[in-house]
Amino acid sequence: MSSELTQAVKDKYGAVAASGLSSDQEGVRAVAEAFGYTAEELGAIPAGANMGLSCGNPTAMASLKPGEVVVDLGCGGGLDVLLAARKVGPAGKAIGIDMTKEMIELAQRNGAIANQGRPVGNVEFYLASIDRMPLADGIADCVISNCVINLVPDKAAAFREVSRILKPGGRLAVSDIALKKSLPDELAHDVASYVGCIAGAIPIEVYRQLLIEAGFANVDIIDSGADLNAYAKVENQSGCCSPTTSTSAPATSSACCSSDNASAIPSTSSGCCSGTVKGESFHERLGDLLQRYDVNDYAASVKVFAVKPASTL
Repeated sequence: MSSELTQAVKDKYGAVAASGLSSDQEGVRAVAEAFGYTAEELGAIPAGANMGLSCGNPTAMASLKPGEVVVDLGCGGGLDVLLAARKVGPAGKAIGIDMTKEMIELAQRNGAIANQGRPVGNVEFYLASIDRMPLADGIADCVISNCVINLVPDKAAAFREVSRILKPGGRLAVSDIALKKSLPDELAHDVASYVGCIAGAIPIEVYRQLLIEAGFANVDIIDSGADLNAYAKVENQSGCCSPTTSTSAPATSSACCSSDNASAIPSTSSGCCSGTVKGESFHERLGDLLQRYDVNDYAASVKVFAVKPASTL
C-alpha cells in the first residue's frame, strides 16, 4: 500500500507544480502568511516558489547562521531553500530534496531567477526520496522540512537518514502536522486524506519516540496553535490539506483543481484533481471530509526541534 500512496503523492504534487499556484494569487499568499511567512519574505523570492503548501515557516525557527549547510526535506518549488540560502549567505549552502520531478524542475527554475533575476549560487536541488538522500554523511548543520514528513510512509527510516547527514551537534527544525488524538476511521483510511497531509500524520508522542530511537536528543514538539482550516477558508487555494472552496472558478483560473480542470481529468488519472472516490476528485473528496470534520480537533501544526548529539560517549 505504501507504494500506492507514494505514487498518489507524486502525482498530486506533480500536478500542483504545473498548476500556476503562486504568491501572485491572494489565496496562496494568505495561506503562507497564516503559517508564519512575512510579506517581506514572500516578496524576496520568485512568486512561484510559494504554492500554499506550508504548515509553518521552518526557516524562521531554525536559527540559521552564515556559512552553514542546510538541507530542506521535500523542498517543493524551493520556497524554504531560497529563504535559507539568503540566511546562510554565499559561504553557506542550501540543498533541496524532493521526490517529485516536476517540483525539482520548478525549484531549479526559481533558483535560476531568485537573485534579482539571476541564479542563486549557493543552492542545489536533488530528485530523491528523503529516506534515501544522495548526500554524504555529516554534511549538514541543519535539516528543515515543511509539512512533508507526514507524507512519508516510513518515518523511522527518514529520521535515521536525517541523523546520518547531520554533523555531530547538528539540529533538526521542522514544521509538520501531528496528531493530538486518533482520527475518525473515515479520515484515517481515505487516500485523499493521506495526500492532503492528514491521514499520514502520527501522534505527537510517537513522533517524539521515533526521533529518540533515531539517535536524537533534546527533542521538543510544540503545538504552534495555527488553524489548519486556514487552507479550506481561502477561496480557490489548492495546496496541501486544502480543497478548492469555490466550485465556480473561472476558466482562466490557473489554480490546480479549478472546476474546469477537475471536469477535464478522467477518473483513471491520479493527479492533483483525480484519483476519484465514488466519482469525486481528490480535492472534492477532501473538501467534503473537511466540511464534516474539524481537523483542529484531531491534529496540530507543530514545530519540531531535535539535536544530533555531538558525541555518543
